[in-house]
Amino acid sequence: MRLLPALGKKATQKVAIADHDGVITCFGMKKGEAVPVFKTLPGPKIARMDLGGAVGTPQEKIFVCSGSQVRGFTKKGKQFLTFEANLTESINAMYVSGADLFVCASYIYNHYCDCKDQDYFLSGDKINDITCLSSEKLPHLIPVLACQDRVLRVLQGSELAYDIEVPGPPSVLELYNKDGGEEVLYGTTDGKLGLVQIGDCAAATKWEIENEKKKGGILCIETYDIIGDGVNDILVGRDDGTVEVYGFDSSNEPALRFEHVLTESVTSIQGGCVGKESYDEVLTATYTGWVTGLTTEPQRAEAVQGDEVRMSKETQSKIEALRAELEQLQIKVLQGREQYQQTSQSSTAVSAVPIFSINDKFTLCQDDSSYSLTLEVQTAIDNLLLQSDVPIDLLDVDKNSAVVSFSECDSEQPNGNFLLATYRCQANTTRLELKVRSIEGQYGTLQAYITPRLQPKTCQVRQYQIKPLSLHQRTHSIDPDRDVFYPHSSSLCTQMTAPHRTRP
Repeated sequence: MRLLPALGKKATQKVAIADHDGVITCFGMKKGEAVPVFKTLPGPKIARMDLGGAVGTPQEKIFVCSGSQVRGFTKKGKQFLTFEANLTESINAMYVSGADLFVCASYIYNHYCDCKDQDYFLSGDKINDITCLSSEKLPHLIPVLACQDRVLRVLQGSELAYDIEVPGPPSVLELYNKDGGEEVLYGTTDGKLGLVQIGDCAAATKWEIENEKKKGGILCIETYDIIGDGVNDILVGRDDGTVEVYGFDSSNEPALRFEHVLTESVTSIQGGCVGKESYDEVLTATYTGWVTGLTTEPQRAEAVQGDEVRMSKETQSKIEALRAELEQLQIKVLQGREQYQQTSQSSTAVSAVPIFSINDKFTLCQDDSSYSLTLEVQTAIDNLLLQSDVPIDLLDVDKNSAVVSFSECDSEQPNGNFLLATYRCQANTTRLELKVRSIEGQYGTLQAYITPRLQPKTCQVRQYQIKPLSLHQRTHSIDPDRDVFYPHSSSLCTQMTAPHRTRP
């Protein structure tokens, strides 16, 4: 989801959204109702979307990437660009600045200018995101790559200028000042937020915010002056549905100003004036496609005891429209169920397996020596079966309200099970978070069987590898107090360190 800038005399902005079916939808608000501007035909799944345009002009052109192809659309939905990057892998990160196009696949970075190849770089680990610096102090655009090995790589042409170590695997990058500057915001998969200042030969960390409350990983960052004090605030969206707004105090240190929790992971966040003139909003898009606006407009009226509070006509019309829409949806659901029952009883009916996508993440939590398994489905989850051929422990998670039951396992057999656990989810549960702890040195496979509330019943299996050094992580510098020697090796292991060795 991206906001288009206010055009002409209109004070409100338009919103452009890309969904899982490859459809780009642009809409604006008129009298409290969403009015479509344009909608493209379905196509390949869109991985990234960005706004671009000539330098110094409003960034109102929409660029999307699908597979290894980049397409461009005008603000009215007319396609003006189709560019094939000829990459062997799908594009997962993109940045557009004027005639310059920067795209990244899993390990490959490419820079194109006017659709002509300029620079190329092969990263040492997976690239999660990209941004580019431009300012009067810099002679040219400087790309910055967020890589999975907890490093920000700063490039100069096709060469690595230097890298910056960050406290966690960076998942998203954002310029603090889009008009030009040398400061880059980063968010990590373990929920940490930081700001670094990029220089010609080195970088400096200005501040870092730890994830002390164990919130979800950061998926999106945006800067916008939502508080109205003349300083850009930081808007953060996390994979556990948390929306945060950070402002700055008198000492120029970040402080949490606002927090709101949604029921789904926040895949995109933007700030702007959309619903009503003169009132800014924080817009979010979630994994299943919901778009939510958190407005600065006062929504409550104070009343003294005995006074009557009357809703405005505008509010009453909104409530009536929502009720009518809800009734129509309920009627459509009932008609669909009846049609399915009639079709399923027919002798010529053929049952088709419903297709559903799963957003999953299996990450190491170094603070408590555990692994966090997060599963999110576009529809409600019925049950989840966990099976493991290595000994692991299931830990309690406060956010998990599912009922778990264990089955007896025969671990003495060659291909025996050490764990069989079933989670029965409550109604309308689309996201499930689990925590497991493995034993250092024992390796195998953890399998998750996800069954949604769909007809006919179907299931998808996801596998997660439990590695021998499961509680180890990469280090970029050697700490003499934490050297790890292995009995069958005469050398020091310089690439790994054990922050938590084995459980007692």
